[in-house]
Amino acid sequence: MAHVNLSLQVLPSVPEEEIYPVVDKVIAFIQQTGFKYEVGPMETTIEGELDDLLQIVKKAQQICVEEGASRVVSIVKIDYKPEGVTMDEKTKKYK
Repeated sequence: MAHVNLSLQVLPSVPEEEIYPVVDKVIAFIQQTGFKYEVGPMETTIEGELDDLLQIVKKAQQICVEEGASRVVSIVKIDYKPEGVTMDEKTKKYK
């Protein structure tokens, strides 16, 4: 399968002062995966094979629970086309 873009926003159910530390742990995990990614103010976008990226989503849920979340709401957006899609092709004119 071709590369896709997947945007992930996690909303862990923890006290407000703990939200950013939990999200930071998820972002640190994404950084360690070796996939190309960009952190935005509302979500993190990752580029790679869909099956691999869905495993990242699954692990993000687990990290939130391990960090004390009683519930996790995640918003996932996937941009797919058969020949592949990159973050650069969508944003290069803005950089």
